[in-house]
Amino acid sequence: MKKITYALLFFLCAHTAFSQEIRLNTYAGYVFKDRVDSYFSNSSYYDGTIEDGFRWGVGLEYHIPQRGALELQYLRQSTIAPTVYQDGGIFGGEIQRTTFDLDINWIFVNGTRYFPINEIVEPFAGAGIGMGIFSLANPDSGRESSATKFAWNIKGGSNFWLAENIAFRAQASLVSAVQSIGGGFYFGTGGSSAGLSTYSSMYQFSFEGGLVFRIPQGK
Repeated sequence: MKKITYALLFFLCAHTAFSQEIRLNTYAGYVFKDRVDSYFSNSSYYDGTIEDGFRWGVGLEYHIPQRGALELQYLRQSTIAPTVYQDGGIFGGEIQRTTFDLDINWIFVNGTRYFPINEIVEPFAGAGIGMGIFSLANPDSGRESSATKFAWNIKGGSNFWLAENIAFRAQASLVSAVQSIGGGFYFGTGGSSAGLSTYSSMYQFSFEGGLVFRIPQGK
C-alpha cells in the first residue's frame, strides 16, 4: 500500500511541476496460457499450467512533452491452474492432481514513449516494474494462500484517435513475475507444506485493446 501511495504522490508532483496532459487508459484482452514448474526433489515438485483467458485493467497516465509518459496501471485476471504436484518431504507421498483457482492482480509503474505519426496514429513502446499479487485456492482441501512477487512488463502498440479526447488503443504485452508460484503457496491436501522452496518464473503474453480518454485540464 505504501508503494502505491508513493507512486501516486510522484505522479502528482510531476503533474504539478509540468502541468501536462492526463489520460485514462482502459485495457481488455486475451492472455495466452503459460507453463510453470519447480523441482525441489524427486518427491517435492509441481508442474502446472496457468490457463489462458480474459484480463482487464485501467491506468492513469501523465504526459510530459519530449519526456514520454508515466502510468500507474492495475490489471486483473481470474483463471485456473491445472497442476500435478507432490509434497511428501523425506518419506515421499502420493502424486496429486488439482485444478487450482487462481486470481492475479498486477500493479505497475510504467514508462512509455510515444512516436506520433500524425493527429490520428500514435505508436508507442514502453516498460514497467511493479508487483504481482497471487491468490491461490485448492478446491480439494479448501485451503487458500496468497503471495506478492516482483514483476515487470514490456509493451508496444498504437493509439488511434477517434476524436480529440477519445482514442482506441491496441497493444501486445509481455508480463512476468519471478517466483510467482513457488515458495509461498500450499499445494498439499494435508500434512506439511515444507519442500516447495524453489521457484518458477512465469511469462504471460497478451493482446489487448481499450479506450483512451484525455482528461480536460482547467487553466
